[in-house]
Amino acid sequence: MIPRLFGTNGIRGIIGQDMSVDLALRMGKSIGSVFEPGPVAVGRDTRTSGPMLRDAAVAGLLATGHDVVDTGVLPTPGLQYFVHTGTFSGGVMITASHNPAEFNGIKVVDAHGMELARPEEEGIEARYFREDFALADWKGVGHVRADAGAVGTYLEGILSRVDGERIRAARLRVVVDCANAASCGTSPALISRLGCEVISMNGHPDGTFPGRPPEPVRENLGALMREVRGSKADLGVAHDGDADRAIFVDGRGEFVFGDRSLALVAKDIVSKRGGVVVTPVSTSQCLEDVVRASGGSVVYTKVGAPIVARVMHERGAVFGGEENGGMIFPEHQLCRDGAMSLAKVLEIVAKAGRPLSELLAELPAYSLHKTSVRYRAPERDAILVRLKALASGMKVEDIDGIKVHYADGWVLVRPSGTEPIFRIFAEAPTPERAKALADDGEALLKRAIAGA
Repeated sequence: MIPRLFGTNGIRGIIGQDMSVDLALRMGKSIGSVFEPGPVAVGRDTRTSGPMLRDAAVAGLLATGHDVVDTGVLPTPGLQYFVHTGTFSGGVMITASHNPAEFNGIKVVDAHGMELARPEEEGIEARYFREDFALADWKGVGHVRADAGAVGTYLEGILSRVDGERIRAARLRVVVDCANAASCGTSPALISRLGCEVISMNGHPDGTFPGRPPEPVRENLGALMREVRGSKADLGVAHDGDADRAIFVDGRGEFVFGDRSLALVAKDIVSKRGGVVVTPVSTSQCLEDVVRASGGSVVYTKVGAPIVARVMHERGAVFGGEENGGMIFPEHQLCRDGAMSLAKVLEIVAKAGRPLSELLAELPAYSLHKTSVRYRAPERDAILVRLKALASGMKVEDIDGIKVHYADGWVLVRPSGTEPIFRIFAEAPTPERAKALADDGEALLKRAIAGA
């Protein structure tokens, strides 16, 4: 059996431990051996290890006969849009997304700019572990050229998808926290081009992430929330390390959970034309409530943005996304896009002529409780079998782990795609009931781990 390298979103590890130049070089050769002939676009975020890993991956691609177009520092969706709108055999992004500075990673996208399906990842892994590389001879090695136009192409694509005139007329004041990461060269410029007053935080590229950790969770965004209140801004936005996600702060300086912004955008899109919205089983009931009320339907998937994007493509969905701030706009491209999400929320606020907080207050409200439990990795499949057996007789979905539905809520127990833990999500009308459901799910899981 071929070992697994790819997690939920690419390959990640700590520099000098499980992420190295040797791995990046072999991955470059493996990717190049699987891709169809043609140029490959390569980009990176601002991490200090980025140039090192990029050069190693590029060397592997050149060795397999691919020309490489180096796009420099840009968001992952910026690279994906460049591939999607160009003539490339695929793309490689050097990023560890929301992970701390000591991490880095490799994301791979196909010729359409979409993250790879699992069978394609397995093909790369097989080449990697067998060291079965399709190396070019001396006359066939590739060449590298830089292209600084990828960012401009990306921003033009976003601007073409929103009503810039209405946004400019609203004269919004927006605080943007770039986390010293990949969005430094894109989101402030996008907001400015949409006629908004821009207040930029952590806007200089720095791969040590001195301003805040690159994960845009509430505990990391205190400065942004204070700045929105202090500057009397209309809203704030924060990106993760590779800017494929956007998390918002309303004009009162209140943190907006990703499921709320996801539901707000879904409501806007579906109310105009109906259609299917795709989201993982971990997403709040709030989304289904607003989509159904607007005349649409929801399709649930396993957790993972690449899976959501693939199902959106298959079902002809009008919108999709996750509860972590990742939204997918299929007319733009089939991947999470933080800057596109930002532009769309600005458009919604501008057209409504009302504060973001008021628009969010109209959505159904639920409480979510999350926890996790560690387990021994080799026992994963056996635990899942026992877990499903213990839940027999309940109203259960087994799309990803098990999701038990109750009259007033649900609990989801699923294994992480990146580490040996089971994640537990529970949702109910009140925090107390959500915690009680999470406790029930945890108790059931611990029985399954114990072999009961």
